[in-house]
Amino acid sequence: MQDSPNSTTEFQVGQRVHASGDSTRIGTVKYIGSVEGYSESWVGVDWDHGDGKHDGSINGVRYFHAKSETSGSFVRPKNLCNGISVLEALEKRYRSSSTKDEEDEMYVLSSSNKRVSIQLLGKSELDDKLSRIEELTNASLAFMGVGSPGVSCQISTTVPNIQELDLSGNLLSEWKDVGIICEQLPALKALNLSYNLMSPYKSELPLLKSIRVLVLNNTGVDWEQVELLRQSLTTIEELHIMGNSISRILPVSSSMVRGFDSLRLLNLEDNCIAEWSEIMKLSQLRCLEQLYLNKNCLSSLFYPDNGSQYYESEVTGCKPFQKLRCLLLGDNNISDLASVDSLNLFPNLVDIRLSGNPITDAVKGGVPRFVLIARLAKVQILNGSEITSRERKDSEIRYVRLVVSRLHANPEEIKQHPRFSELKNFYEIEDQPPSIGTTGGPQAISSGFLSITLKCVGASMGEKKPLTKKLPATTTVGKLKFLCDSFFKLKSMKLNLFLQEEGSPLPLLLNNDSSSLMDLGVGNNSVLLVDEDS
Repeated sequence: MQDSPNSTTEFQVGQRVHASGDSTRIGTVKYIGSVEGYSESWVGVDWDHGDGKHDGSINGVRYFHAKSETSGSFVRPKNLCNGISVLEALEKRYRSSSTKDEEDEMYVLSSSNKRVSIQLLGKSELDDKLSRIEELTNASLAFMGVGSPGVSCQISTTVPNIQELDLSGNLLSEWKDVGIICEQLPALKALNLSYNLMSPYKSELPLLKSIRVLVLNNTGVDWEQVELLRQSLTTIEELHIMGNSISRILPVSSSMVRGFDSLRLLNLEDNCIAEWSEIMKLSQLRCLEQLYLNKNCLSSLFYPDNGSQYYESEVTGCKPFQKLRCLLLGDNNISDLASVDSLNLFPNLVDIRLSGNPITDAVKGGVPRFVLIARLAKVQILNGSEITSRERKDSEIRYVRLVVSRLHANPEEIKQHPRFSELKNFYEIEDQPPSIGTTGGPQAISSGFLSITLKCVGASMGEKKPLTKKLPATTTVGKLKFLCDSFFKLKSMKLNLFLQEEGSPLPLLLNNDSSSLMDLGVGNNSVLLVDEDS
């Protein structure tokens, strides 16, 4: 099925179109009419991916405003397509078979350079199955130029069993068209409308009681649109609204978001939310288990105390985020340990992502993985990596020893470590740091040393056997680099040291030459990687 040429009468401003012959090059009609200096009529298009030629003006005359300096262009109507219907796309996707010419082109060359035809295993069975389109339960019509439902009554009779429908990257923009499609698919449970630029709407959608999963990534919807959707999507369980420049959560009737009584997963990644108070408006969603907030602009977070307006809803009787077990906060601007500590107050939170924040970036003064594990009492999965019981024990012991070593210089620092006393008592760790003086006898001397395994990993270092050494806990990183030069005969090579931690996907760079092994929480039997500084 080929896209037919169009006249300008078939287009209107605001309509979504794609380039003829390329259904992935999509834009919005911004102008229809003549262009000074050129014959006949033109269609001004603002292309989604910015692959135009200008900003909507030519030779000093402005015809429309494009979103960027190079996203607009003027196109002859014959070179644009206003889309096909859902049924046409289904026919094109699932009923078109390869032609004889196409099959003749499917071959490989033998050792004697002769063509050997390819026969697709099970092709006849697959063609037969696809020909029974009425049996389809999952259909993908992504980037196929779908612009309308078509004759609505024919959808339900042609594909009555569709449960999952992917319409991402098409030309749909009107919610009434989405409503028509959904009404005609009574078994539909999952719908993906990503990369369709949806127009704002004021009226409610038809009741879509079967939809469980709705994906609206990069569709331009805001929270006001989401609130209108709530009234029709009565059984929604997963809602994905990534990449929509959402900065505020705007409930309709109160300060808190109500309804969405079945919503378990809300994906707000890659938006513009900067204030945690906006997220707190979601805290009374009583079934919410997973909240994805990666790639926003959050700089801190908190859990409300008993006196807060957020604390317990008089309507639901639930504490804030009562059922939340997974919170993804990667790639935000969180830089304070108070925010990390507040995660302990969430009643059921066990899966947390903090990677990509300043608090986890050693270069920006962040803390290593073992400190996060020790501070987060209930977390079971950190940054996508499961925390084993061994890793938790080692991390908490290292953390306590690290804090002990610092308290003698600054006793007030204990206020910054809410779990310190609890962990110190649990592991029965003494308040005093280990004695490392020469006057304390063999036991005291031994207790001040750490057994460290050193492994050379630098490409130009050659093959070196790992060495295990007993070193004073006060050995600085700079001193250890000097010792490694001697241990491995590295000829004054400039070195970097990395701590290899169990459960951590990447080794931790020890980048402060003046810090001691004890200061950095390096424990007994740790493994340090010795690499050349690039």
